[in-house]
Amino acid sequence: VGEEVLDSLYPQGFRHNEQSLRVVDLIENGGRGLNLTAEVRDGILNHSKAGSDILDREEAAAFTLEGRICKLADAIAYINHDVDDAIRAGIITEDDLPPQVGRLLGTSHRQRINTLVSDAINFSWAATGEGDGQPHIGMSPDTLEAANTLRGFLFERVYSIAREETEHARMVLRRLYEYFSANEARLPGEYKLRDDSTGQRVVDYISGMTDRYAVDTYEQLYPTS
Repeated sequence: VGEEVLDSLYPQGFRHNEQSLRVVDLIENGGRGLNLTAEVRDGILNHSKAGSDILDREEAAAFTLEGRICKLADAIAYINHDVDDAIRAGIITEDDLPPQVGRLLGTSHRQRINTLVSDAINFSWAATGEGDGQPHIGMSPDTLEAANTLRGFLFERVYSIAREETEHARMVLRRLYEYFSANEARLPGEYKLRDDSTGQRVVDYISGMTDRYAVDTYEQLYPTS
């Protein structure tokens, strides 16, 4: 939601993976950036892709094996943690998960993580340099299908239902962007180190906020809202 809002407000557009690379290249270390390898930067830039299967087409993948590992690890982590969060929130129960998921991946958080990670290691073994085959990072077809089924279930049953909270989040971010765009002097000093536009500085600040910090900042700026 935050990505969508900032993308709509900032004329140059906003993508969280590109912003993450900007943080380590230009903002961290007092504005000097970090001395990261090409493989780490590739993993940051390509770690996720919303709205697509866990493994997208080869030509759209990260250009390094390390980057592809980051992308796959990110997907494995978020779909499983989001299942746990949704169960704790009472949105779904374990029994609601698609039968294919339980049958192929397991019926607990531990089992699903173990199945997905083990399958990725076994399927990608050629990347170690041992055995035959072209180095490749991925999962076996059946396991990948089950993982994408679980991801699709989350989009249908979990991500799409919190509309009221989503609209509140959109309003908070819009008001923060409007306020700091009109009051650039209120930005923390570290966001003024580079010769960037006001909009870029505001985006840098807001995109680095945690959910709680964004809400707290909003409530301080608009105490009667």
